[in-house]
Amino acid sequence: MSHPPPRTAPLPPETLHALAEDLRVLSSKLRRRLREESYVGDFTPSQVQVLSLLEREGPATVTALARAHGMRPQSMGETLAALKAAGFVSGTPDPNDGRQTVLSLTPAFRKKVNASRAAREDWLYRTIQTRFSAAEQQQLATGVDLLKRLIDS
Repeated sequence: MSHPPPRTAPLPPETLHALAEDLRVLSSKLRRRLREESYVGDFTPSQVQVLSLLEREGPATVTALARAHGMRPQSMGETLAALKAAGFVSGTPDPNDGRQTVLSLTPAFRKKVNASRAAREDWLYRTIQTRFSAAEQQQLATGVDLLKRLIDS
């Protein structure tokens, strides 16, 4: 006869608060470490936001990018000028409004981003493979599934 799994008591609030703090600190450290493993360039926060938005949502006009970031188109123009000069963003005339330019990521930037991601994933792979036992790797896989649930909630 099969028995149901034992029930685990919920953690006390002070333990959950400590767990939340540890998770926040660890996620910040992991982000920092991943940045160290793959240098893409020195970008301002607004440049990173623009590049991320163009990657996630595709080409956009200066006006649409400015609106998405809550800034004036003139300020967005300054941000984009630096990205264009670096060869990361290019523009073509908007087919719907010739006064506007549709901006998109360049193939050179996409190549750089892909190489950066590959370097970070390679570091994670090597580190997981060499620092964790098979049982710990399985625990990590379970933990990643739990983190996905946390983020998707």
